[in-house]
Amino acid sequence: MAQLSETYACAPSMERGRGILISGDPKSNSILYCNGRSVLIRYLDRPLHVQVYGEHGYPVTVARYSPNGEWIASADVSGTVRIWGTHNEFVLKKEFKVLSGRIDDLQWSPDGMRIVACGDGKGKSLVRAFMWDSGSTVGDFDGHSRRVLSCDFKSTRPFRIVTCGEDFLVNLYEGPPFKFKLSIRDHSNFVNCVRFSPDGNKFITVSSDKKGLIYDAKTGDKMGEFSSEDGHTGSIYAVSWNPDSKQVLTVSADKSAKVWEISEDGSGKVVKTLVCSETGAVEDMLVGCLWQNDHLITVSLGGIISIFSASDLDQAPFSFSGHMKNVTTLTVLKNNQKMLSSSYDGIIIRWIQGVGYSSKIKHKDIPQIKCLVAVEEEIVTSGFDNKVWRVPLSDGECGDAEHVDVGSQPMDVSLAISSPGLALVSTDSGVVLLNGAKVVSNISLGFPVTACAIAPDGSEAIVGGQDGKLHVYSVSGDTLKEEAVLEKHRGAITVIEYSPDVSMFASADGFHESVVWDRASKEVKLNNMLFHTARLNCLAWSPNSTLVATGSLDTCVIIYEIGKPASSRITIKHAHLGGVYGLAFIDDLNVVSSGEDACVRVWRLTQE
Repeated sequence: MAQLSETYACAPSMERGRGILISGDPKSNSILYCNGRSVLIRYLDRPLHVQVYGEHGYPVTVARYSPNGEWIASADVSGTVRIWGTHNEFVLKKEFKVLSGRIDDLQWSPDGMRIVACGDGKGKSLVRAFMWDSGSTVGDFDGHSRRVLSCDFKSTRPFRIVTCGEDFLVNLYEGPPFKFKLSIRDHSNFVNCVRFSPDGNKFITVSSDKKGLIYDAKTGDKMGEFSSEDGHTGSIYAVSWNPDSKQVLTVSADKSAKVWEISEDGSGKVVKTLVCSETGAVEDMLVGCLWQNDHLITVSLGGIISIFSASDLDQAPFSFSGHMKNVTTLTVLKNNQKMLSSSYDGIIIRWIQGVGYSSKIKHKDIPQIKCLVAVEEEIVTSGFDNKVWRVPLSDGECGDAEHVDVGSQPMDVSLAISSPGLALVSTDSGVVLLNGAKVVSNISLGFPVTACAIAPDGSEAIVGGQDGKLHVYSVSGDTLKEEAVLEKHRGAITVIEYSPDVSMFASADGFHESVVWDRASKEVKLNNMLFHTARLNCLAWSPNSTLVATGSLDTCVIIYEIGKPASSRITIKHAHLGGVYGLAFIDDLNVVSSGEDACVRVWRLTQE
């Protein structure tokens, strides 16, 4: 049996030049954000306790708790809103098609009976308010001509809805049923976010023209604006009120967050400027924020979430992050039990069991990553060009990277663990033997190559082909000599791994079968491993060489025990939405997996 013990969550999805929306529930002290087709629920006081809702058919854009905290409404790029419970395995209450294009923001009414959503669509249908249980429309929302980026519901009677968008307009509607009241054109660029104060007396709009304006919530009259002294010097993407309606938090493309004091007459002056990073890189632009209880939360374009304490703004923030894209490779550094994961956008993250996020490994040379293997002192990666990079690693910092051009795009990379200078790289028509950053030999094999592995001592290599055959070679110097051809697979070989004691090796194919072979006799040691329903992407051995785990596009991880029939397997269903792409054992009882949902999960194996 396998139990989920830890989840290292992904970061929110980002888009350059756009703000993102994070929301929360003050009672449970949790926050909501979206990545791909998933909605993530993270608890600020329990960083490793993460819940993921993955029932949307399209990328999700926004999710919000109902006022009582029992329901969550989430919306996606197809214009669909799903309302689901926070308990009982996220039971679905209702699903409505609200707009014809993407939804950018939604809000619940204070009584939890109505929802307003805004975004992009055809014709005039850019904003819609509806009853949460029946989906019937409550009002008419004219007045916008372009994408509506933000909307909010006034928390006190008389109810109002305010919207803002790319037409530089801020519109106020009164109801219910809601009808147009007035339009405000005080901004000279996109209006990115609008929020009513919790006491219902004011609302604030922030814009790409670097201004924040404060209005009377009932009449829509302008009361004041943010002081230009010590103000933002870039687009302001988001704003969030504190619970007593006296201060707000804003974030901007100028890479800073600011806390403003809002006076009774509606003017705003800076109380404190918060800087989350000193590097000055584009990824440090701040695009989302939330003020919840005593926490000030900011999100950067690079996916780093920083949490400040509202009661002590001088205190350094607690920061964490994650991947934003498909996590394609996963490796465990055996000596210190740290995990490295990489996604194809070139980000490498170090994780520590029991702690979670440790740090991003900074490197300036590697643009994209397809394959990654690592030992304690070196990372070897390949991307979507012809280069293989070798990056020295010490204390989590990267040294100067060396690269070697192997002539065509690498399909697979394998490292000889006992002599890590030696590496085998497979290309579409052959293999390349590397020693350090030098090509020892470039060998054309005469068949399409899809996977490879080199023995830890560098004396043997196994190459898998498109035809499903495994070719075993002995390696001496710069030559390969074919020793055997093994035929059992019916699809292209996707992955080959030697066991840690080097007495066996395992192979998997695109036809959903994996096989364990005895290295000495070349006989099948464990077969009938046919329980996946799609292509196998990865496999891993336990340190004691008794367990082998396979991960597949069918979202499952299956663990087999050597010496027992394959039918006595342990299956982890729905391990990762979209498929499993990385697998590794931390020790004999803990297996870690990664997948298309950009999350990394640790599973604890227990004997039944």
